[in-house]
Amino acid sequence: MADNVRLEPQPANKCFGCGGGNETGMKLAFEQDMARRRIVGRFVLGPRYQGSGGMAHGGVIALLLDEAMGKLNRFHAVTAVTAELHVEYLKPVDVEKEILVEAFEAEQQGRNLFYVGEVRNEAGQLLARGKGRFVTITPRA
Repeated sequence: MADNVRLEPQPANKCFGCGGGNETGMKLAFEQDMARRRIVGRFVLGPRYQGSGGMAHGGVIALLLDEAMGKLNRFHAVTAVTAELHVEYLKPVDVEKEILVEAFEAEQQGRNLFYVGEVRNEAGQLLARGKGRFVTITPRA
């Protein structure tokens, strides 16, 4: 099996974050790192997603973390929804610089999947961290 699978926005998907079928959406693409069991994305957000002072809006950071963590459900071949999302904003995120968004699994308890997401700058500094609990609702078709 390939080490990485590219997760491109799909035209039939209307998701604001990762869907290709949402005209005003972000159309985020990620990579599924099979060897490390991680989801990875690299983005330059641009001024459209700023809050103030050229820094990313906090809601956009939460969305990036939620999207990356949600893609981890692919490793379990399930559909799971976000039940809880906690975000720590550690440093401002410059909308003009590339960021790395990465997510990995922390643990599983029955239908509950606990994930961690991180946002880092080009120097590797941790800018934001998210912890999420996702609840499995159906096996993936």
